[in-house]
Amino acid sequence: MAEANARDADQFEIGGDLTVNRLGFGAMRITGKGIWGEPADVAEAKRTLALVPELGIDLIDTADSYGPFVSEDLIAEVLAPYKGLTIATKGGLTRHGPDIWKPVGRPEYLRQCVLMSLRRLGVERIDLWQLHRVDPLVPAEDQFGEIAAMQKEGLIRHAGLSEVSVSDITMAEGYFPVATVQNRYNLVDRKSEDVLDYCEKHRIGFIPWAPLAAGSLAKPGSVLSKIAERLGTGPGQVALAWVLKRSPVMLPIPGTGHSAHLRENVEGASLTLSDEDFKALDAQGREEANKAA
Repeated sequence: MAEANARDADQFEIGGDLTVNRLGFGAMRITGKGIWGEPADVAEAKRTLALVPELGIDLIDTADSYGPFVSEDLIAEVLAPYKGLTIATKGGLTRHGPDIWKPVGRPEYLRQCVLMSLRRLGVERIDLWQLHRVDPLVPAEDQFGEIAAMQKEGLIRHAGLSEVSVSDITMAEGYFPVATVQNRYNLVDRKSEDVLDYCEKHRIGFIPWAPLAAGSLAKPGSVLSKIAERLGTGPGQVALAWVLKRSPVMLPIPGTGHSAHLRENVEGASLTLSDEDFKALDAQGREEANKAA
């Protein structure tokens, strides 16, 4: 049996001209506990990164705050000069310890984020740079204006946003074309349905983080587990296949620091759900989401 490949998930053009396979890789988990410091098994993290392009994944999502800096450094060490790969990174969050994330959106800091990511990744231009969070203490127009300036200078090819509302997107579009939006989204977390619908309407890439989460739907006897058993795969692969089928602009980035888990995730790209299975999962997922609301 042929090994699963991310190319099975079809493609999407970020910004209308940057083609990627729709299943990407999230590089947050190649760091230590609390997304702080080096991973417990550096060698395995490197093996996982090296396997990413072999499995057809050509979109890697990272951030300067992962580690901090550890994720970008490892990506550069293992994968530079990135032939055939799109390395997307983010800036705008500072780190003061494990699991501590503080937004800083001052224009001079955002520029520093971009310049330092360029240096760490060893590139002259970042293909996709995303504002990790809109800082509520800094005028949004100052943050968006600085991103637009860096794009005009050629430091950034395409720009995106993370954890934003539709109104945030429309405001940012007054300064630069929003190429991607990265919000939490999965079977049981539907708070960004309106954002996803907006992105689909305007051909903006939607990058869901935590795409494998399924809550109680992953329990034995659930609709999800029954479908997985019938298809001879795992609940995580089915949850990922559902996310991919949900919208053609969906670019999920399941992350891991283990090569075996990476192979399992890629199996979700090769899995085709029937319309009946998709609808059954959608209904159960919405029910679970409503319970949590």
